[in-house]
Amino acid sequence: MERTVSFTLNGRPVAVKADEERMLLWVLRSDLALTGTKFGCGEGVCGACTVIVENEAVRSCVTPLSAVAGKRVLTIEGVGQKGLHAVQRAFLDHHAFQCGYCTPGMILNAYALLLKTPHPTRQQIADHMEDNLCRCGAHMRILDAVQQAAAAAKAGS
Repeated sequence: MERTVSFTLNGRPVAVKADEERMLLWVLRSDLALTGTKFGCGEGVCGACTVIVENEAVRSCVTPLSAVAGKRVLTIEGVGQKGLHAVQRAFLDHHAFQCGYCTPGMILNAYALLLKTPHPTRQQIADHMEDNLCRCGAHMRILDAVQQAAAAAKAGS
């Protein structure tokens, strides 16, 4: 059923008129022209479509628009709006990407981890990032990047 769904997107209120069961991924990409969120598997498995909803990493390809009504949603476009976020900086520093397709989902998943666990161990990072797939094989550099971002947050606290 089509209706207007209001939520906060990257710190700004938005209202979208769409089928409330339409997946958030397509609303972001097609209706709101935020193409940083990527389509990967369409089944919530690969993590390319990861966004943050109320400080939790969620797979937007399996999240209906109705699920974000009245909530705060953060996409890769909203991270580091006033300069690079520590996670983004660390990904650059460690060359934690090759093709870059999975990178927005990786960054948002790492961002969500650091919200909940500001000083994770390397094993906690590995466990948390395990469900975001990277076909380029940058996994070790991704772990190094998240570890650097956590250290930067620790130094800043």
